[in-house]
Amino acid sequence: MKNHIFSQNLNGLNLVSIGGGNGLSCLLSGLKRFVGATKLEPVWIEKLSAIVAVSDDGGSSGRLRDELQMLPPGDIRNCMVALSEDSSLLSKLFKYRFRGNGELGGHSFGNLFLAALTEITGDFSEAVKISSEILASKGHIYPATMEDVRLVAELHDGEMIYGETNIGKMGNQIKRLRLEPEQCHPLPETIDAIYEADIITIGPGSLYTSLLPPILVKGVTEAIANSCAVKVFICNLMTQPGETDGYSSRKHLEKIREYAPAIDFDYVIVNNRPISEKQAQKYSQEGAEQIGVRGSISPETIEGAEIIYGNLLDDGEKVRHNSEKLAQVVLLCSMKPSLSKSLTYDTIQWQTQHVN
Repeated sequence: MKNHIFSQNLNGLNLVSIGGGNGLSCLLSGLKRFVGATKLEPVWIEKLSAIVAVSDDGGSSGRLRDELQMLPPGDIRNCMVALSEDSSLLSKLFKYRFRGNGELGGHSFGNLFLAALTEITGDFSEAVKISSEILASKGHIYPATMEDVRLVAELHDGEMIYGETNIGKMGNQIKRLRLEPEQCHPLPETIDAIYEADIITIGPGSLYTSLLPPILVKGVTEAIANSCAVKVFICNLMTQPGETDGYSSRKHLEKIREYAPAIDFDYVIVNNRPISEKQAQKYSQEGAEQIGVRGSISPETIEGAEIIYGNLLDDGEKVRHNSEKLAQVVLLCSMKPSLSKSLTYDTIQWQTQHVN
């Protein structure tokens, strides 16, 4: 039985988003527009928190991690920028990436700033907090854990693969994914945010390298399961070559449930607008295909959840979620179904059948 409480007062929601990579930052950039919004809005956010994966070991983040023995800053930086004012010079500065083949080449200014501030304060979480304040970020950002964790995957043939960069190429061969050390713990603020939440979202994002790592941290899955929040899973738009080849929406969700069976999702959000033929051809050449447009979720696979279909695509050349549309749909999930269906958002089609 679900223990959530749908919001009676549709104002001042506490919302927690869990994940990493571009998917989480896209969602946050849409949600921030509702933080502290006028009370004339049907729904607004009082407190927005992001719980971010910290198992990245590639690119600038990987280099800083190895050289300075710090947590990878890349996904954290992206979330801070996503929650800041889009036109802010500081926001643009944090996104700036140095060119060239020298020691600075490939590093982003934001990553270096976080690295320097971590050295000064001696505390990565404090560096994140101060950086967020400098950027005037409209939310709280918590690393999934403060411990130096690495992803480890056991393949079906018994081989062990170490590191997020390598594991991202092994999706269909993975038998079991874990963090090392396995007994890593979240920040107390992370658990508090989960228990105080009205809505908790997982996704969109890379399944094995962005979505699963945060919920593998000890105590996080249990906190989500015991929270009274409405729980929402957001399906990806495309498969990822080497990681989720051939995965449907259903397969993504089944994998989440495999590692976190105690989490009882209330809603699953799925885009149902087909991408263009030009986009399909381009992504097909890269080994990716669209998810969710051919009935890849069935009632039998999401016990107790309601599926929300909607036109959630951005209009750019790249296949991306439209951050504002996605945020609107997420916020609708805070309401009782009878109330949410009475609102007229042209981006949404509520599935008529409830899954019991």
